[in-house]
Amino acid sequence: MSSARLRRAVHFVPGGNDRMLAKSLGLEADTLILDLEDAVTPDRKEDVRREVAGWLKATDFGGRERAVRINDLMTPWGREDVEVTMEHPPDAYVVPKVSGVDDVLRVDRLVAQLELAHGHDLGGIALILIATETAGGALNLAHLTATTRVSALTWGAEDLSVSIGASRRRDERGEYLDVFRYCRSMTLLAARAGGAQPIDSVFTDIGDLDGLRQDCQRAAWMGFEGKMTIHPNQIPIVNDVFTPSEEEVASASALVAAFAENQAQGRMAFRHEGQMVDAPHLHRAERVLDRARQAGAID
Repeated sequence: MSSARLRRAVHFVPGGNDRMLAKSLGLEADTLILDLEDAVTPDRKEDVRREVAGWLKATDFGGRERAVRINDLMTPWGREDVEVTMEHPPDAYVVPKVSGVDDVLRVDRLVAQLELAHGHDLGGIALILIATETAGGALNLAHLTATTRVSALTWGAEDLSVSIGASRRRDERGEYLDVFRYCRSMTLLAARAGGAQPIDSVFTDIGDLDGLRQDCQRAAWMGFEGKMTIHPNQIPIVNDVFTPSEEEVASASALVAAFAENQAQGRMAFRHEGQMVDAPHLHRAERVLDRARQAGAID
């Protein structure tokens, strides 16, 4: 499964809330996650599942990726979440509480069976894994991309803190504590090693937009390609940080042009703007330009 899809702001929409769905369709999120898990109380699971299936059938999402966060398949609701929404399927399922590769393969097999049963293209529906909501998931990150259906990995600090008994996630300076920094870093590495897209976790302080921007910037510097969002005000900031700036595009364009000139003379390593550059610098510049094109920042 290619990780080429643009996923900057990956936004949660509470299942069963028509007003929130209508509002989300006017936002600039690349992906909308229709949430059947945390946003829905147990007594409403069945009704909301049917409503979300109706959204998938009847709603024009305007080209946005349509994802559904299901309940864990080990709960009473997870399997039916997939079964009921597969007649008019989403582009992706967001899979929570992943503890190991067996959890991933279980969802993969179920989706494959239903793709065949409904006449959909086999392998066409992606999986986005929330990969560190359990201690087991954090320890098994490297194995979670065992199926090519896994298109992206993200991580979760809130449920993980419950899983491990942590009383807080950040220190007095607002920096993640060590175990959460580990999970963030390992999610990025596991995604890249497995050919999946790394998406950063939510920033829960919805009133702290400066803190959000700083958190996004750190994630972008690390190599994440987007971030989960939980409030509409977060989306413009996330999109801005994860879209290459004019300066980045100009610098990347100049570097690609310099490589073309030097390669014509048989050189792949040379001095450019005071630095020695070689193949990794070219690949990074090409990635910047590719993301800028996807985001519509350049032609």
